[in-house]
Amino acid sequence: MIDTIRAVETPEGVDLALRVAGPVPRALAFGVDLLLQGGIALGLQIALGVLGAFAGLGLGLYLIGAFGLLWFYPVVFEVRAHGQTPGKRLLGLRVVQENGTPIGWPGSVLRNFLLVADFLPLFYLAGLVSMVADESFRRLGDLAAGTLVVYADAPHARVTPIPDVTPLAPPFPLTLEEQAAVIAFAERAASLSVERTAELAAIPRALAGVDDPSARLIAHAAYLVGRTA
Repeated sequence: MIDTIRAVETPEGVDLALRVAGPVPRALAFGVDLLLQGGIALGLQIALGVLGAFAGLGLGLYLIGAFGLLWFYPVVFEVRAHGQTPGKRLLGLRVVQENGTPIGWPGSVLRNFLLVADFLPLFYLAGLVSMVADESFRRLGDLAAGTLVVYADAPHARVTPIPDVTPLAPPFPLTLEEQAAVIAFAERAASLSVERTAELAAIPRALAGVDDPSARLIAHAAYLVGRTA
């Protein structure tokens, strides 16, 4: 299976290119986590056996620990480690919400608890069929929780150099915050939709004017970064 790109537009109008992970790297990451979980469970069993507590209360503690390890191991890592279990970190993967934002407790609990449904009727068949049929390789848990498994370098806004335009000095002095905002607009303009670009450029009307405000802001940014005509 090849990996694919999922385009997402944030509420601010910035386009993100999420590089979605296919079944093969996800299976490898799952295998790493499964081995790690098994090693932890074995270590707990050996420790209780050495302590002579593998009966009665000791057995109860082991079963509680095994239950927590099975169900909450991925949840805790995904929420507390920026969407990455050890297996996903090793494979360079991350779980995020469909809009590119970090995954939270509700989404992680739902996607991981529904892993049981993905194993039906046997050998992860339902999950594999779901991933093959979905353009973003989402298993049943991902569809229910609204999550994606992407490469860890994916959720970054595209920053492009300020276009090569004739610099134009602002008509009045700008604060450092205002200068930073103008430069940021010029760097992000290429990744914004036309409507969002026009909307943002119209905000500083006193600076940008009404005649092609986007172009004027970019020209001001070129001046602010030290370009000369």
